Amino acid sequence: MYHKQLSDKEILSGFRRGDSHIIRDYFYGYLEIGYHIFDQRYQLSEKQNLDFLSLAHQYAIFLMEHEWKPLEDHAPSVSLKTWIINGFRFVVLDALKWYHKEYGSITFADYLQTFDMSSNLRLQFNKMIDDMCDHLPMERTDRFIIIMMLKRGFKGKEVAIEMGMTPAAISQRYKKLKDELITPYFREHFDMDFDMPEIMPEFEMVKTCALEEAAPFTTPTEKDMEKKRTTPEFITSLQPNEIFVFGSNLRGMHAGGAAYVAYRNFGAIMGQGVGLQGQSYAIPTMQGGVDTIRPYVDEFIEFAKQHPTLTFLVTRIGCGIAGFTDEDIAPLFEKAHTIENIVLPPNW
Repeated sequence: MYHKQLSDKEILSGFRRGDSHIIRDYFYGYLEIGYHIFDQRYQLSEKQNLDFLSLAHQYAIFLMEHEWKPLEDHAPSVSLKTWIINGFRFVVLDALKWYHKEYGSITFADYLQTFDMSSNLRLQFNKMIDDMCDHLPMERTDRFIIIMMLKRGFKGKEVAIEMGMTPAAISQRYKKLKDELITPYFREHFDMDFDMPEIMPEFEMVKTCALEEAAPFTTPTEKDMEKKRTTPEFITSLQPNEIFVFGSNLRGMHAGGAAYVAYRNFGAIMGQGVGLQGQSYAIPTMQGGVDTIRPYVDEFIEFAKQHPTLTFLVTRIGCGIAGFTDEDIAPLFEKAHTIENIVLPPNW
């Protein structure tokens, strides 16, 4: 056990160089605290494959694959402990989503009344919005309105123009969403500050005894490395020959989800809703049902065949704001399975 209190910088350095003691005491130690909190809320220990080590190892492998960089981006006003536990929360929620077919009936917490929108916690707020859109049952139109107005800061009249509705209709719909979905969702589950002194000491004692018996951290095996490459969940940079494939709308209004990432980072062009643009490729997903997406997917596959020197990283198009599921979209890419320069999301 480390008896010396290390700084966040020293802890991150220990993570990167694979110091087993620092990883055990700080990374797994912090996660032990988070797991006990989430276990009380979601009864994780009663569910198969949602035990502490399974979830903690999953989070650790993800961070190792990204060289621990997601932990370096925490805001100065947020402690590394809070940042790690909050990131672990998304691993837990993702695992619960797959465990419960009807996870949309489970809701979360709120800072809407007190959240400082100008603070460095804006990133955390945006993730909360993503959680809500992923887990609450709502129409695609409602999902689009929430993302545009809460995350992207568009005004009601701007959203109205995009959707072919009147500003009054958008305003009424947003007010109803706020009253019936948004505020109740946030108030119920996001009212916890992990650095609150009345919460932390209780679990610090649990951590020191429980982690003594924790299994050592394990890295991916050679067999794992031999698996077919899949699109990573988070893409922050591309090789010169790589193309970011994202779901768009026909008007090319890249204001949410992967489309916004493509616009900010990979050369997507506002107003262009289809095809290659910079280091990105747009496939429209918001114009109707699955059958309306198929022609654009087929066009993309043919384009990839004609450009074998490029590698196309396909994101989970249509599975965000558009409201489709992996089961809806994955069959559209069946012809892409044998094309070496097309990389698909896991399980597609």
